[in-house]
Amino acid sequence: MDPFDAGAGGLLKQPKSVWATAGASVVAFMGIGLVDPILPSIASGLNASASQVSLLFTSYFLITAIAMLVTGFVSSRIGGRKTLLLGLALVVVFAGLSGTSGSVGELVGFRAGWGLGNALFVSTALAVIVGAAAGGSAAAILLYESALGLGMACGPLLGALLGDASWRYPFFGTAFLMAVGFLCIAVFLREQPKPARKTSLLDPVKALGHGGLASAAVSAFFYNYTFFTVLAFTPFVLNMSPYRSGAVFFAWGVLLAVFSVIVAPRLQKRFGSLKVLGGSLVLLAADVLVLGYGDHTTAVVCTILSGAFIGVNNTVYTELALGVSDAPRPVASAGYNFVRWFAAAAAPFFAPKIEEWTDLHMPFVVAAVTAVLGAVVVVVRRKALTHEAEELEPQHATEDSVTVFAG
Repeated sequence: MDPFDAGAGGLLKQPKSVWATAGASVVAFMGIGLVDPILPSIASGLNASASQVSLLFTSYFLITAIAMLVTGFVSSRIGGRKTLLLGLALVVVFAGLSGTSGSVGELVGFRAGWGLGNALFVSTALAVIVGAAAGGSAAAILLYESALGLGMACGPLLGALLGDASWRYPFFGTAFLMAVGFLCIAVFLREQPKPARKTSLLDPVKALGHGGLASAAVSAFFYNYTFFTVLAFTPFVLNMSPYRSGAVFFAWGVLLAVFSVIVAPRLQKRFGSLKVLGGSLVLLAADVLVLGYGDHTTAVVCTILSGAFIGVNNTVYTELALGVSDAPRPVASAGYNFVRWFAAAAAPFFAPKIEEWTDLHMPFVVAAVTAVLGAVVVVVRRKALTHEAEELEPQHATEDSVTVFAG
């Protein structure tokens, strides 16, 4: 069935509940890159250093990582609809409070609460969309992919547009949009059936006992350090106005979405997952190294270009992680994300510290090394990572890709 066939209940003809959840998903993914263009403005407004402001990412993703052990536990007991509403409510509260912060410490704390709400929402949204969609899972997954890509691309743009007037406005804007999403889901989404088996808090950790999943998680940990060095530290290096910085990261997000959804599957089909991932990691390492040592124009170009490599990596890592795991997909996804999101918390903290200890170039040298280490793990553990990963059907691979990236 063609997912674009509106007459067949495809992408363009979905229940209001699906559109409400997809719309809220766009805003949820916008929250990841929302603060990128306004990091220098926040530092100036709160008299904070780059390392202090970067903790906005650290607190957000540290809580997100820990929440991976909780989301399945919660949703399998209270149901998808209530989990979505709980996550949205937390985001509304903590995003709004973020805009009222009087110190960087308060803002970091509020971002932690935001991270918990976002983890609860995005880890449940795909399952809810698939369960409520008309025309099968293909149309639902395509719709969710579109929401993911649109959110990642538009987050920095929204941050720039609202942040040009005040760094506080993007937080208030997100709270308002998520409140609208809360109301739409409360009105249009019916409760989904609960899973037959309740997930325990330790199930994701136990899943990491599988060699293939553990290998993918460790490699992704190194890669994510590189990813979030680019996302959280580069805005200070570029030192641009919110508008200009937002435009750079909007272009970055567009490349990420296109290469994740369209280019990566074609490369995998031609060269195989392991070769594509190894090559993309090495190219990403070279890109961030040039970013760190090039002039300002070169840094802008390399920042945008990194979105292409990151998009490819996100898709391939997911297939490798879940293609080799014998655990249920939601459990394997939670275990994998539990490991890799710790790197997303570490990079924003260590990158500016490394700059303080050394110079502006060294954070990118470290990021290049971690990308290469990710490739080394893939090469050394290639037998454990192969198995079913090369044989995943495109539809299943896509489903896993958005599941793991989201949460």
